[in-house]
Amino acid sequence: MTMKNLCWIRRDLRLHDHHALSMALKNGEETYITFIFDETILKKLTSPIDRRITFIMDSLKEIEVSLNKLGASLIVRYGDPKVEIPKLVDELKINGLYFNRDYEPSAKKRDEDITKNLQKKGIDIFSFKDHVFYEKTEVLNGQREVYKVFTPYKNKWLETFRSQESVVANYKCNLKKLKTNKNSNSLLKVDWYKIINFIETESILKGGTTHALKRLENFKKNISNYKMARDIPALNQTSNLSAYIRMGNLSIRDMIRMSIEGFDEGHSTWLSEIIWRDFYQVILDAYPKVETHCFKAEYDKIEWAGSNAHFKLWCEGKTGYPIVDAAMRCLNESGLMHNRLRMVVASFLTKTLLVDWRKGEHYFAEKLLDYDLAANNGGWQWSASTGVDAQPYFRIFNPYNQSEKFDSDGLFIKEWCPELKLFSSKLIHYPHESDMVEQIEAKCFIGKDYPHPIVSYKGQKEKALAMYKAIK
Repeated sequence: MTMKNLCWIRRDLRLHDHHALSMALKNGEETYITFIFDETILKKLTSPIDRRITFIMDSLKEIEVSLNKLGASLIVRYGDPKVEIPKLVDELKINGLYFNRDYEPSAKKRDEDITKNLQKKGIDIFSFKDHVFYEKTEVLNGQREVYKVFTPYKNKWLETFRSQESVVANYKCNLKKLKTNKNSNSLLKVDWYKIINFIETESILKGGTTHALKRLENFKKNISNYKMARDIPALNQTSNLSAYIRMGNLSIRDMIRMSIEGFDEGHSTWLSEIIWRDFYQVILDAYPKVETHCFKAEYDKIEWAGSNAHFKLWCEGKTGYPIVDAAMRCLNESGLMHNRLRMVVASFLTKTLLVDWRKGEHYFAEKLLDYDLAANNGGWQWSASTGVDAQPYFRIFNPYNQSEKFDSDGLFIKEWCPELKLFSSKLIHYPHESDMVEQIEAKCFIGKDYPHPIVSYKGQKEKALAMYKAIK
């Protein structure tokens, strides 16, 4: 009997260094690859225009072109994976299903249901660690528990890494064993946008491994300056790889291999960011309640006093705080946001506008090209002081100070709030403090061309402290 395997790709859209695909090819005489457009996820998206769909489609088309050159193809379906995967297993007479593990609660439940269903039919199920470098059981404290503070977790992560002689596996894929399904719908010949009810849109980032590798190579040229430059939005010297990592165009091991090529602060800072990513994945896996609840349970008692009207203005980039508005307009137009600015706008929403962090987290989930539940949730709960190893509740970012420190010349503000571009490098952070002559010179009238601050930072800070103290 011919051993037939099916590799189900989800958030690992590549053909190299792919754990599940590597093992499926190694253990089978014939291997097929499938991607399911998951209707249970797509139907929850609020707009028929979503840059992430275009990014995924770019990634899948690149895979399809590569497979076609080998005489194979990608099997693409639309529907509920709990229905489509068993149907495909029956149709192709599959012996073994292979996939890489996902740590989001809904994904874990989906995979458990499919596994139970297929095992009853005698199908072998193989799942693999691929999305993270270490899973929750591999980096534990002295009590054999998951770490809840990042720094000791990072230290243990590095200790574990060094104890394994800093070896980074590379799961090579012998693609010659891939097969095609003549009845599958080709990505290159079928209008999948119509099938999944989405509209193709322009994206500032082109999906796929080719573009990911180019960005990785470009980042190598600047990584030595990463520690200093990463906080300055206008410099654009972050890696710009987060969407490619999220969609799996690159493997986490690609990232780590690059991070240990050098020994300067830039390389070590980049590795630290990768470890943060593992940390948040571990927290979500071990404590799935954080998807909807505060990690620190007592903070679920907070009575968020912020208004829906203020939340709407925050979403639209019309708060009267230039650095916040520039960041939000950038997000809305591009699907991207600099990491420093994510902290600024999150702190502003929760501790200046006093709006529940979950509203901001959900808005980011709708807009971010690199949206990842674990990282997004972890970041928002960190900013709101409700999460694991979060900043203290009394640490409240001053948006004016953040603006002057990280966009001193207002270059980022000028790009995304062009109505402010003629203000001086000082006034651009405080345009509401300009007099009429200065507004005439800047051709921008506060209250008409750009809004007054919708709240007083100083007054709101006192309210925020009282709000948090009320639950202590």
